[in-house]
Amino acid sequence: MKEFKDTIQKYLQERAVEDPLFAPKFTNPNKSIDECCRYILGEARKRGTAVAMSDAEVFGMAVHYYDEENIKIEKVSAGCFVSSSHKVELSEEEKNAAREAAIKRLAEEQYRLLKKKPAKKKADANVQQMSLF
Repeated sequence: MKEFKDTIQKYLQERAVEDPLFAPKFTNPNKSIDECCRYILGEARKRGTAVAMSDAEVFGMAVHYYDEENIKIEKVSAGCFVSSSHKVELSEEEKNAAREAAIKRLAEEQYRLLKKKPAKKKADANVQQMSLF
């Protein structure tokens, strides 16, 4: 979802630079990129459960969200998945932070595996029982 949000935000920022009429609408304090993404997902959800949309449609909905003052945002369920064909470039700093976080998670996982689990007591197999037969 973060890549989707970043792609939409990057497009809208470029659009605001290129289009002087769109710039004031994009800086509207009543609008946010998170609500914009929820609006797009809600509109896609209205079309059906498994929806494929072109980039132009998605970007058009994003611009429409900022153009309209009173726009209804549909509630989006938590089981919603977004796939984006646009790749977000990470800086070296972000790559290093992600790498360090992955190494830390791996080390913690390995530590948990190595940590001894308490041994279960075995039932005494030598218990003498009387035979009923």
